[in-house]
Amino acid sequence: MKFPSAKRLLILGALFGLAAGTPAIAADKGMAYVSNQNGDVTVIDLNTLETVGDISTGGSPRGIGVTADGKLLITANRDDGNITVIDRKSGKLLKKIPIGENPEFVRIRGNHAFVSFEPASEGGPPPTPGSAEAIALEKQREDEDEEPAQIAVVDLVKGKVIRSIVGGMETEGIEFSADGKHIVVTNEADENLTVHEIATGKLVKTIDTKEYGNRPRGVKMAPDGKSYVATIEYGNKLVVLDSKFDVVKVVPTGDVPYGVAFDRKGERLFVALAKGKALQVFDAKTYKEIKQVPTGDRCWHFTFTPDDSQILVACGRSHEVVVIDAKTLEPIKRIEDKKLPWGIVTYPKSVGSLDMP
Repeated sequence: MKFPSAKRLLILGALFGLAAGTPAIAADKGMAYVSNQNGDVTVIDLNTLETVGDISTGGSPRGIGVTADGKLLITANRDDGNITVIDRKSGKLLKKIPIGENPEFVRIRGNHAFVSFEPASEGGPPPTPGSAEAIALEKQREDEDEEPAQIAVVDLVKGKVIRSIVGGMETEGIEFSADGKHIVVTNEADENLTVHEIATGKLVKTIDTKEYGNRPRGVKMAPDGKSYVATIEYGNKLVVLDSKFDVVKVVPTGDVPYGVAFDRKGERLFVALAKGKALQVFDAKTYKEIKQVPTGDRCWHFTFTPDDSQILVACGRSHEVVVIDAKTLEPIKRIEDKKLPWGIVTYPKSVGSLDMP
């Protein structure tokens, strides 16, 4: 088997050892994959922090995920109502699987992809909560008995949807419970979080979030599995839930929080502020703010690099990925020329608002 020169050196070094005094060869840091709503998936080499290629999905990718073995890259394509299954290494499109209207969020667990889709979505930015447009839309949905959002469960081996879990209006974020038996989703238009059995789709709990603000968006489990956090976009709040999915704390955030994730050790909590143009950092035990790191416009999702040394933030409206030093919490680079970047993941898999190892 022929290896690229850098990888060949790594393997030879591992097999035969390095001579005394020979500088150590840096390990391959992997790749990042950025979904662009107005373009394709761009590939960033994490060794150089440069864009090295594009992968075509057929149109408007938003949600994005990687299988645990790194063989498949999955994207949810808004305009086409499908997901694409891509060979990650070659970039070859293997299959398109129909999902439903407006597929958005992707989470992968084992050989299954969980994909939210929104038949009742009007497309474009949702109206401001409480506005005349929002009230009219709510009435329209009631009058027309519009279909709630769903989470399609896709068997990636069989290449088809095997069942759907009914969420609420405009289901957005998806997270798995610590025991792996439940799925937690945020329902923007219904102003709640719902918990469902994965095996049956049965609704087991509804957590009303109206008193904290409008439009719950991101949701993430703490690394120890004992708590969950969810962002309330038009409330500038973060709600903390215990292992029974009861709200136990409400934390003020910056302007319009969306993507959320803990670091690998669960020591710090990160929140992307879409309108605040920052990545907000909290102490994950006390929920006291540590810092707001300047980013770009409308940054929705982010990921750590696999070695945890940097954080890459996808900033949609400034069409860039902002790179932050994870230790100093300072921006160190802007990777430009993106086309409305929405999501970002890495392989090897890392911690982020859309994924976890």
